[in-house]
Amino acid sequence: MNTSTADRLQVILVVEAPPPGVSFAVQSGRDQLLPPFASTGDSLSFAFSLDLGAALADGAFNFRGPLAQGTPAERFVYLNSGTYAGQRQTPWERRAKIKLGDIPRDLVARAAGRPDLAIEGRLRGTARDGGPVCATVKPPDISWHLASRPAP
Repeated sequence: MNTSTADRLQVILVVEAPPPGVSFAVQSGRDQLLPPFASTGDSLSFAFSLDLGAALADGAFNFRGPLAQGTPAERFVYLNSGTYAGQRQTPWERRAKIKLGDIPRDLVARAAGRPDLAIEGRLRGTARDGGPVCATVKPPDISWHLASRPAP
C-alpha cells in the first residue's frame, strides 16, 4: 500500500458492557464530541474516518484528522465518559486512550481507501472499579479486526 497519498480509513469503535447511565463520546479536536451512532443497551458504537498521510520515518502509518490526538508517532483516539462526554450531574469524568499504533498494520493496509471495509475495535466499557473505562486501553483489553460496511 502506498501511504504517500491521503487515504481514508473507516473505523468502528464498539464499547461493550458500558456502565448503565453513563454517557460516552469520542473527542474530536480539543473540545468537540462525536456521539455514538448506535446503542443496543449492551454496547455503544462509534463510526468515524481517519486520514492516512505519508508514512512516518519508521514506516508506521500516519493517522491524521481531528479525531487523531497526540504526536504523529503516538496517535490515539480519546473515548470520553461522564462529564467529559457532556453528561451533567454524574460523578464520572474519565477519558480512555485508544492507541492507533496498536491496530495491526496488515488490517490498516487492507482497509485503507476501502469504503466497504472498516477496522473494528471492541473494548469493555466498564473498568474494574465499576465505572467507565479509562486510561490507556491496550490489547488484550481491545481487539481489532476487519468489518464489512454497507456500500455507500
